[in-house]
Amino acid sequence: MLAFSKLPLHFWAEVVASVCFTQNRSLITKRFMKTPYELVYNRPPSIKFFRVFGCECYVKNDKDNLDKFSPKGDEGIFIGYAMDSPSYRVFNKKTRRVVESTNVDFEEGIEEDPTPAPVTPGISGVLASDQLHGNPMTSSSSANKPSTSNSNTCDLDELFEFFYKDSPAPANVTLPVHAVVQPAPHVMVSTTDISSSNLQGTSSSSSDSASPSSRVSPAPIEGEPSHTFQQQAPVVNVPSPQSGASSTMPTTSQHQGIPSPAPQVAGPSTSTTSPAPQVAGPSTTTPPAPQVAGPSTTTHPAPQVAGPSSSAQPTPQAAGPSLASSDTPAAPGPSMVQSQVPPTVTTLATTRREPEFYIDLRIEPLPPPTLPHTTKWTRAHPLQQVIGSKSAPVKTRSATQNECLFAAFLSRHEPSNVTEALDISDWVTAMQEELNQFERLGVWRLVPRPKNKTIIDLKWIFKNKKDEDGIVTRNKARLVAKGFKQQAGIDYDETFAPVARIEAIRIFLAYAAHKNFTVYQMDVKRAFLNGELKEEVYVTQPEGFVDHTKPNHVYILDKALYGLKQAPRAWYDHLSNALLDNGFYKGKIDPTLFIKTEGDDILLVQIYVDDIIFGSTNSDMCTWFSDLMTTRFEMSMLRELSFFLGLQVIQKPDGILINQSKYIGDLLKRFHMATSSVAKTPMASGTLIGADPKGKPVDQKTYRAIIGSLLYLTASRPDIMFATCFCARFQANPKESHMMAVKRILWYLKGTPNRGLWYPKESGFELVVFSDADHGGCQLDRKSTSGHVQFLGDKLVSWGSKKQHCVSTSTAEAEYVVAASCCSQVLWMWTQLRDYGYNFNHIPIYCDSKRAIAITCNPVQHTRTKHIDIRYHFIKDHVDRGTIELYFVNTEYQLADLFTKPLDEKRFNFLISKLGKFDPQE
Repeated sequence: MLAFSKLPLHFWAEVVASVCFTQNRSLITKRFMKTPYELVYNRPPSIKFFRVFGCECYVKNDKDNLDKFSPKGDEGIFIGYAMDSPSYRVFNKKTRRVVESTNVDFEEGIEEDPTPAPVTPGISGVLASDQLHGNPMTSSSSANKPSTSNSNTCDLDELFEFFYKDSPAPANVTLPVHAVVQPAPHVMVSTTDISSSNLQGTSSSSSDSASPSSRVSPAPIEGEPSHTFQQQAPVVNVPSPQSGASSTMPTTSQHQGIPSPAPQVAGPSTSTTSPAPQVAGPSTTTPPAPQVAGPSTTTHPAPQVAGPSSSAQPTPQAAGPSLASSDTPAAPGPSMVQSQVPPTVTTLATTRREPEFYIDLRIEPLPPPTLPHTTKWTRAHPLQQVIGSKSAPVKTRSATQNECLFAAFLSRHEPSNVTEALDISDWVTAMQEELNQFERLGVWRLVPRPKNKTIIDLKWIFKNKKDEDGIVTRNKARLVAKGFKQQAGIDYDETFAPVARIEAIRIFLAYAAHKNFTVYQMDVKRAFLNGELKEEVYVTQPEGFVDHTKPNHVYILDKALYGLKQAPRAWYDHLSNALLDNGFYKGKIDPTLFIKTEGDDILLVQIYVDDIIFGSTNSDMCTWFSDLMTTRFEMSMLRELSFFLGLQVIQKPDGILINQSKYIGDLLKRFHMATSSVAKTPMASGTLIGADPKGKPVDQKTYRAIIGSLLYLTASRPDIMFATCFCARFQANPKESHMMAVKRILWYLKGTPNRGLWYPKESGFELVVFSDADHGGCQLDRKSTSGHVQFLGDKLVSWGSKKQHCVSTSTAEAEYVVAASCCSQVLWMWTQLRDYGYNFNHIPIYCDSKRAIAITCNPVQHTRTKHIDIRYHFIKDHVDRGTIELYFVNTEYQLADLFTKPLDEKRFNFLISKLGKFDPQE
């Protein structure tokens, strides 16, 4: 399969996996008359999706930032089937990565190549097919091709018998014989049905035929042109590297863009030797051929090649100049190559269903030839000093980069323990890199074990870092402390983590879109190791890296370590001090926001633990900040913002798009909903779901896992906010009716995976708020549901849907309560925007209840409102101050209505369009 597909040897593992996948679904065991797949899963397998290994295919390019001129798909090579999903594994020639996708178009047309396939120099393997980029199964004579008309009546054992037969190759095929200077390698080539009367040349000597051998061994020989044995005229032809198209030897496989590695494999040798017959070349002269002694001490005459029923015939002599007589250099050609490669012929026999005979071509070691300079590069580099194949071209920078790319493949497996990780070289390298950073940063010191001190254990964490396409970019090993053993007041005092609110991230991006500047991101490598500890903390030696000379010693920490309770605060103190010393100041309400101004220009830095995003109205300030951070810390991933906290951020010339399409795809696969149907809305209109005490219980862990995943998805999908929060009320005792409601949300997401938030550039930036509530919508306790949305111009930056804490006796009371809670969010945003240079007053809050507006604006107590908790009355104070104002809006244009109740499709789509939701495919 590897030779037929003309792929390099490093795809051998993909071939094995593909063969196992297909044979488990196609081979029938005679004992049970079933396939292995049917025996395991008790159902017949489906083979309608089988494809030809190595065929050309096209993978759909489903990225979101495609324009009309971008290609709709990338060319690739089919290399197998995914194990954990119904997808195909394809090598993408453009990205040079292996991807798994269901959207693949195949071109399985197979055309036979009438010319012998060339051999890539430097490639050797156990079988002759490993050394080819062509198809070794192509017959040299069309008359001898087996008929396939009766293939449908063949038993499957006969159909797949080539997988388990002892013979290395079937009869009547063309196999290569490579010429190379190596100590006694050999190649077995089948010569069944070769007529001895067709042998060319005259016999140099006559003798008895050599004794057959029962062992058939392939010859791994590398790097030179191949001989081709034909059935009608078995003359060994050795084409020259310079003789034309038919003898061209490429350094890469036929699939463009795939480099071919060159492993060195030692081949076996036999004890039966004889003088070498000379092969025929294009030369017209016939000088005597040289005699080369083999490893055996006994010299046999030239052997005779016998067919199944023919007598021995003399072996041919080669035509061409002799190597011994070539004292002066000559232009390289076929005759010169022939004279340098004197094979030894041995007749062998094997027993299968009928006798077959093989030729053992033994190549004796010869001194390296002195060839003239034929190309430009050989004038500066004599061939005697060239390491490797003489016919291979010069290594260029791009070619070397392509070959090194495949050597840098990372492990996709995440070990579960240290023992498993130590067996994988990629993870051993990652662990050593982590410990080297400890030494470089002076994190700890090895000391004797103290008495009456808490010794904290360490643990290795292994995680594959992926990009926005889900491709593994780094094997990351992190050594962490088991901080749960720490005692408050003894091992630590104060704790704090510099985590920004998700609304702050969206305000940052909205401001960047408004000011039309680019947002960048960077990551601090091993950020916590930079923070200095104030407490005395001891940890054990890491597992797998214990000092054998001091096994009872422990480490005392000078710097913070991941897992310690005080580590995030120590890192934040160190980072904030570094920024404050360089002219930054903190946000008044958000400690993770740092601002630096120079005239009318502003530089914003938002921190989320060790992930940093920043942008400025002046690009020079961004360059200055990146240089500052690179000087003070070890940084990585300095690039334009594209993937942050699970959000895919696509910065376009006309705006910024935020979505989570990759996360949605992973979510559907995780809960086996990738092939499910599609729903138009996340929740059906008029849905009334209660506790359902008589319903069928479902798995509580699965239900909670789905709810948690959906809540994370609401960071960019406000359209599922109400449905997710509504279903979250039943996590204590979920029933089948609740699970169906959750599955409907997944069905809706399957139909709209690319929908997200759209922030147009150079648009308005006014703070506008909508608030709404239903009355007694919860069937459990008859409490109302609050909903609110906040805009900055046309950019939706904050929203919420939450059940109220109190039971409202009227619609006005419910609306008044949600207006008060919405006021709290508005005040936070108002303070946050002051750090951006905005000082909003009279912020409008649109409400669809005139009675609620009257209660807010008039300082009087009514019979229906005197029982309302005092905490909801603080909104009156801010109305009096002029910070906010309440305005009436008709229910038809109440945008917060989406977050209070399930809606029909028409109403739902109308509100979605007003929220500014954007789908690149709509």
